[in-house]
Formats: sequence, structure tokens, C-alpha cells
Amino acid sequence: MKVDTTDWSIEDILRIAQEKENLKMGDKQWRAFIQKGADFLNQHLNKHDNVYGVTTGYGDSCNIKVSRELIDQLPLHLIRFHGCGLGRYFNEEQTRAIMAVRLASLKRGYSGVRPLLLEKIIELLNHNILPRIPEEGSVGASGDLTPLSYLAAALVGEREVVFDRKIIQAKQALKKCDLSPLALKPKEGLAIMNGTAVMTALACFAWKKAEYLTRLSSRCTALLVEVVQGNKNHFRDDLFAVKPFKGQAECARWIYSDIGDHKTKPMHQLQDRYSLRCAPHVIGVLKDALPWMRQHIETEINSTNDNPIVDAENEEILHGGHFYGGHIAFVMDSMKIAVANLADLQDRQMALMTDRNSNNGLPANLSGSKGVHAAINHGFKAIQIGVSAWTAEALKLTMPASVFSRSTECHNQDKVSMGTISARDCLRVIELSQQVCAATILASVQGIELRKQRGEISGNQLTPVIRHFCAEVRKFSTFVDDDRPLESDLRKIIELINQEHWNLYPA
Repeated sequence: MKVDTTDWSIEDILRIAQEKENLKMGDKQWRAFIQKGADFLNQHLNKHDNVYGVTTGYGDSCNIKVSRELIDQLPLHLIRFHGCGLGRYFNEEQTRAIMAVRLASLKRGYSGVRPLLLEKIIELLNHNILPRIPEEGSVGASGDLTPLSYLAAALVGEREVVFDRKIIQAKQALKKCDLSPLALKPKEGLAIMNGTAVMTALACFAWKKAEYLTRLSSRCTALLVEVVQGNKNHFRDDLFAVKPFKGQAECARWIYSDIGDHKTKPMHQLQDRYSLRCAPHVIGVLKDALPWMRQHIETEINSTNDNPIVDAENEEILHGGHFYGGHIAFVMDSMKIAVANLADLQDRQMALMTDRNSNNGLPANLSGSKGVHAAINHGFKAIQIGVSAWTAEALKLTMPASVFSRSTECHNQDKVSMGTISARDCLRVIELSQQVCAATILASVQGIELRKQRGEISGNQLTPVIRHFCAEVRKFSTFVDDDRPLESDLRKIIELINQEHWNLYPA
């Protein structure tokens, strides 16, 4: 993939994150455009004294002037005093995505950096030299300063990196690859750190996983219809034509196509409970929100979001606040609410299947045990409790992080986005929702098999899509007759969900 002013999509960032793209620098014209910004900044410094973060201190210290003999040392001080992150470390894919998103912003050409800086980030990515970045320490404005300081540190040969699956010193990794540390020019430390790359990178993962969950939740709902012998008419096209939310209608269409012809199948009541009847309305909220969420994320990817902006074309240094991650924070806060609603939906669907008062004649807890041993077997009882726990945790995390702005840094950063915290919360909500989804899949396939054993569903009454899906699940998890631990079954299904193993619904 060529690094130039071409816009990058969420999928581009994820391909770079997954090492599916080798990056190379753009053409001479693009390099000249990038260099023009660095050259103009140098010329400006020769004519003027005041450039924030170049001839001044940072943040509240912007009124402190830095002498010419110290300005080359200033970026190193910025990097070093921000080396205070805590918590777990981002994994390798997340780290590569963070680096790619920062590169996407810098390549716009308004950050006053040299092409050499971009080349050095590309070298780290192509050699898979990955800074160890702690997850915690960003308030989302002035951008992701603390976590991005770890990228800056790796570029100059400081702190630890992951290389060849081992944790080593950055300087040592650079030497192994015959690469030299970067000697930063005055604004380059600030340009690397003063942006929204961490929250935006995490948002890319969240968007992709959330989109897949809309499909998987629709499939789970179709399975539920078969398990509890629900009413297919709740998902008809003509019903949804009178409430024309496009995504909602598409979810209903997916469910309807999965179920197939129900003329020979019993339906126990005119109207099913909300967790079945209103499933497209719940899933559809997220499905309809995904397009504008993508637009916000991709606009942020392809924006210049540091400060100050170096406009070489018009020969201006513009001071502003593009590091503020409000759009990403809003997307992540909104997404985690919509995703948690999917977990809550499936928690209720699980309750329908396992409760003999609502599952239309199936054994309590979907137990497959028969005869004298049925009294001591409990089927999916504990999994239903687990689903309730995971759902409760997901719902607890839906409190929007963006409303918890804190005044920091001597009240200079007195209104901040909290976008990175929101993005991390969103990924955790998605993780919990995937766990709920995995449990629902196992329970649904168990329920369908129980119907078959009772002669209430024949193989040809299930659509080929549902038959194939159930057969795929049975490759990894066998029918539950006598009680057994199901943790490994759940973990395998979660792994398949993360791999998007099932190609759900045509585009």
C-alpha cells in the first residue's frame, strides 16, 4: 500500500494491523508536498519567535519561551515526561493500527514534519517493531499524548518494543534491523503525540466487530424461532415497509430468509414475546447507526488532528484544537449502548429457551439427559446464569465516558473528550456481547436438536443455511446429554466469532 494523500478506510487500517499490507512511501510530488511543510516551519522560525510547542513549552507552559539552543531538546522532554502510562498493554494488532492511524494523519501534509519521519514509522511497521503502549493515561485531548509518546520513544530508540514476539529495548530492535533512531526536529515529537490515533484505531476494530454482531444476532434470532416455534410473520417485508428504517428492515429480511417456509411448522401464539418479535428493532438500531459511525471514524482517520497546523501553501501557522476526540468519543459511547442492547436481547432470548414455562415444551435448561439420570442433569442452567452476568457487566459499562470530562493540566485542558476511555469500554462491551452470543448459539443448536429428537422438526423443514450452521457448530461442540464443563466449547465459538468464521448473509 502506498503512503500518500489517498484516503484510508477502516478496512485499510485493519489490513495494516493484520500485517496484510506492506507500506511504501509515495511519489516525489507527495514527498515534496510533505517537505514543503517542514521547510516552511523552519523559515517561519527564522522570522518569528512564537510557535507553540516549538519555541514555547507545552500546554499551560505555552507562555514559557524556549531559547534557540534548547528547541532541539524540547521534543525529547515531551516524549520522556509522558512516559507514565499504566494498565495492560495494547496487543500487537491494536498497536499496528495505532501506528497506521497516526501515519494516516501525518501524511496529509499539515503537521510540519519531514518525509523522513513518515518513513521511520513505515520502517517500524514493515519490520514489525512495535512499541509497548499501555492502555491507560489518555483523556482524549490534547489527543492521546501519553500512549502516543511510546510510539515517539520507539522511533528515537527509547523504551521497550515487541520484536519477533520478544520484549526488547527499542534501540536493540532497530539495530537488529539495521535501522537508525530518528533525530527529531522541533515540532516532530508534538506531531507524533498530539492526535487521536489511539481512540480512532480502537474504533476501527470496534466498528468491524459491531457490524458482524448485527449479522450474528440476526442469525441467533432465526435459530430462536426454530427452538421456541415462533411466528415467522413478525419478520415479513410488508410489515417493515411501513416503518422504513433500512437497517432494521434488512435484519428482519435476514431472519425471514433464514427461517424459510413455515407452512408445515407449528406456531404456538399469535404474537411472540418482545425478545423475539422486536429483535429486528433492537438489532436495527445498531445496523442503521453503522454508516454514520463509519463516516465519523474515517473522517478522523483522514484528518490532520494535531496542533498547531502548518499551512505551507498559505504560509500560516494555525493554532487550534483538532486533537479533541469528540466525534470518536460520541461514536464509541453510542456504539457501546447499541451493542449492549444486543447482549440484553440475547440474554432474554436465552431465558426464553431455557425456561420450560416459555420454551414451548422443551426440557428445563435444554437438558438432553433422559431416563433416571435426567434428575441429576442441569443442561444450560449455569450458562444462562453466566449470560446474565456478562450482560449485566456490558450494561454497566454503557455509561458514556464523554460526559466525564475532567479539567487537567492547570485547567489548560479544561474540557476533554475521554474518547480513548470510551473506545476501550466499547471494545469490552463487544467482548462481553460476543460471549453472550456464543452461549446463545450453543443453546440454540441444542434446542433445535432436541426438537429433532422429539420429531417436531425434520431435517427438510430447516433451511439449508440453518442446517449448515448447526452442523458447523457441532464440529466444535457436541450435544449436551450428561452434564460436562462447557468453557472450552464457549471459548472455541468466541474464537470463531472473532475470526468471522461464518459468512453471514450476502451483501
